[in-house]
Amino acid sequence: MAPGPVVDRTAQNVERVSQDLRSVYSSGKTKSVEWRVSQLKSLLRITTHYEKDILEALRSDLNKPELEAFSHEVYGVSSSCELALKELHRWMMPEKVKTSMINFPSTGEIVSEPLGVVLVISTWNYPFKLSLDPVIGAIAAGNAVVLKPSEVAPATSSLMSNLLGEYMDPSAVKVVEGGVPETTALLEQKWDKIFYTGNSKIGRIILTAAAKHLTPVVLELGGKCPVVVDSNIDLKVAARRIISGKWACNSGQTCVSPDYIVTTKEYALKLVDALSCELENFYGKDPLLSNDLSSIINSRHFDRLTKLLDDEKVSGKVVIGGQRDRDKLKIAPTVLLDVSQDSLVMNEEIFGPLLPIVTVAKIEESIGLINTKEKPLAAYMFTNDKKLKEEFIRSVSAGGMCINEIALHLAEHTLPFGGVGESGMGAYHGKFSFDAFSHKKPVLQRGFNGDVAARYPPYTPWKLKFLKAMLSGNILSILRALIGW
Repeated sequence: MAPGPVVDRTAQNVERVSQDLRSVYSSGKTKSVEWRVSQLKSLLRITTHYEKDILEALRSDLNKPELEAFSHEVYGVSSSCELALKELHRWMMPEKVKTSMINFPSTGEIVSEPLGVVLVISTWNYPFKLSLDPVIGAIAAGNAVVLKPSEVAPATSSLMSNLLGEYMDPSAVKVVEGGVPETTALLEQKWDKIFYTGNSKIGRIILTAAAKHLTPVVLELGGKCPVVVDSNIDLKVAARRIISGKWACNSGQTCVSPDYIVTTKEYALKLVDALSCELENFYGKDPLLSNDLSSIINSRHFDRLTKLLDDEKVSGKVVIGGQRDRDKLKIAPTVLLDVSQDSLVMNEEIFGPLLPIVTVAKIEESIGLINTKEKPLAAYMFTNDKKLKEEFIRSVSAGGMCINEIALHLAEHTLPFGGVGESGMGAYHGKFSFDAFSHKKPVLQRGFNGDVAARYPPYTPWKLKFLKAMLSGNILSILRALIGW
C-alpha cells in the first residue's frame, strides 16, 4: 500500500492545513452531492478492501479479539457509510414547515447547510470507529474536515493516515497525526465546529479553546455508568449481558461500559455467583490466558487501574478476579463487593475491567444513590417491574439508557448518542451525525401580493386592533377588524 500523500504530522504545518481547507471549502467543492457520495464510497472501500489491515492494527494497539474489532469497529464504520449513502439525498432535502397567518401568504423551510471547515479529535479505545464515524457525518453534511487520531493507538492512527491519504480527496479531507503539540496547534486555529471524544479534563481544554473563536463543539465524554439489578429477572441472561457490555467491550475501556452495579444486599451474592459462572464460561479459569480478552492500552493506564484495585478502602472486597500481568498489560475481569462510596474506584471513571457492586436495602434506593453523582453517559437497569422501570427512566438523567440490556442503544442509528452535563454535549449517529455538522437555516419566502398596510407607520388604533387580530390567528377577529376599517 502506497503511503498517503496528505498526512501532515508537524505542528508547523497545521496553520497551512487550516488555510488550505478553508480555501477549498470556499470554492463550494464539498457542497455538491457528487463530492459527498464519492467520499463516502471511498470510506466504504477502505473498510472493504483493508479489513485485515484494520484488524491487525487494532490487535497491535489493544490486542482486540477479531470478533470485537470487526463488529464494533469495521462494521460500525461500514454500516454508517452505507446508511449515509442510502439516506443522503433525503437528509439534504429542505424540510417544509408551516407558516402563520401573520406571514400569509408564505412558505417556510429549513435548509441544511454545511458549517464549513471542521476538526475531529478522536480517542484511542475504539480508534477506527470513533475517528471515522464523525468524519462520515462531516462529509455527508458537506464540510471540509481535519481528523486528529489518537497517538495512544499508533498503529491504527498510522493506518488511517495512509488509507485516507490514498483514498480520500486530499484537498478537503486531511489527517494530522501527533500528540500534544499538534493538538495544541490545531486548537489555536479557527474551526467551524470541533468534535472531540475523550475525557472531561481534555474536554474542558477543548471548550476553552473553542470559546476564543465562538466555535460550537460536540463533546463525547464519559462518567460512571450505573447498572441497577433487580431481583425479579432472568439472572443468567442479565449476567451474560453485563459481561458482554463490560468485559467483551474492550475490557471495560469503553465510555458506556458499566462502571458500578447497584443491587440489594440480599441479592448481591446471587449476582456474584452468576457473574462468576458466566465469566468462567467465557474466559476460562485463568482469563489472563484468554485470547478473547483485550489488553489495557498501555502501562500508564495499567498502573492507574492497579492503583484503584490496591486502594486500602477496597482491600478484601475482591470477590471475582483480581489477577494481573503487567508484561502482557492484562487484568482479569474483577468484581468488588460492598465497596465504600469514598473509595477511589467509586470516585473515578474506571475505564477498565474492574466492576464494583454497591448494595442498598431496597432496590428503589438505587435511583437516589445514582442521582448523588454526576450525570453519566449511560445508565442501565435490569428489572421486570414496570413501575420501577418507569421511575428509573423518569428520574435518572443520563446521555442514554437501556432497560434489560447494556450498551446496545449505540447500535441503533435512529437513536442519538451523546452525553449530558459532565458526560458531554451534542449527539451523533445516523442522521444525528449529519445534523451535528449542519446549520439548520430557516428560510421564509413570500411574493409581493398580500401586503398589509397595518404593519407600516403611521400607527393608528385600528392598525393595532388589526395586528392583535392577526397575531391571535382568529379568522373571525380578523374579519371584524377588516370590517371596522
